[in-house]
Amino acid sequence: MEGELLKLKQEIETIKRVSPISTYKDLEVYQLSYRAMLITIKFVICNLPNFEKFDLVDQLRRSSKAVPRLISEGYAKKHQPRGFGRYLDDAAAEINETEVGLQQCIDLYSENIDIELVRWLVDIYSRLGKQVFSLKNSWVYVYKSSSPTS
Repeated sequence: MEGELLKLKQEIETIKRVSPISTYKDLEVYQLSYRAMLITIKFVICNLPNFEKFDLVDQLRRSSKAVPRLISEGYAKKHQPRGFGRYLDDAAAEINETEVGLQQCIDLYSENIDIELVRWLVDIYSRLGKQVFSLKNSWVYVYKSSSPTS
């Protein structure tokens, strides 16, 4: 289990931009969000108390899984004027929700979790939020620049 965690953390630290982007899997935000989701589910949620199963555990599981899903679904609609942007907005909301849930894990269950790992994940999700914001703004600019009416 520790080997898998170390591997995932190393993958996150070495994610490289792929150019040109030909699929959602080439997006740095997708790669980062997917690996952060794996760590959140496999190494944090499993250590929370059983009575949190239908609250914090469920919410963290859903919000962390939603981020890469929204990015991939939005990428499929990148040709629509506001399609990708809407999905990126939703991904940003799920990122914020995951970040708050992880902070709650630190504040409520420090005896159950690896605090340093969860703090690191909070930083990763904070970084993700900034990247999604930047991607949305740059995508809107690129879309407007390439549209026939501009």
